[in-house]
Amino acid sequence: QVQLVESGGGLVQPGGSLRLSCAVSGFTFSSYAWYRQAPGKERELVAYIFSVGGTTQYADSVKGRFTISRDNAKNTIYLQMNSLKPEDTAVYYCRVVRGATVSWGQGTQVTVSS
Repeated sequence: QVQLVESGGGLVQPGGSLRLSCAVSGFTFSSYAWYRQAPGKERELVAYIFSVGGTTQYADSVKGRFTISRDNAKNTIYLQMNSLKPEDTAVYYCRVVRGATVSWGQGTQVTVSS
């Protein structure tokens, strides 16, 4: 059974940094991703990383500020978020894909405010 446990969210001032973690148990997956959903908005892709080759891709809104990475030994993915802006405020979810199966974490709140 797949389990995803997210951590690292919180309140941070504009310009600050946070690192989100998602510990994944059960299997290895073809891709890992971070999504976010702000109040009143649809869930959107923030970043993903493929297991084979380590290719990454980012939403235009976070390029140059966010970095997705994976620790294979710990089967954990990270989202390093720098230069945070108020518009980054959202619930952040990790997502993994294995074949036709997609699994989501429970979400972690990130609030960027002074």
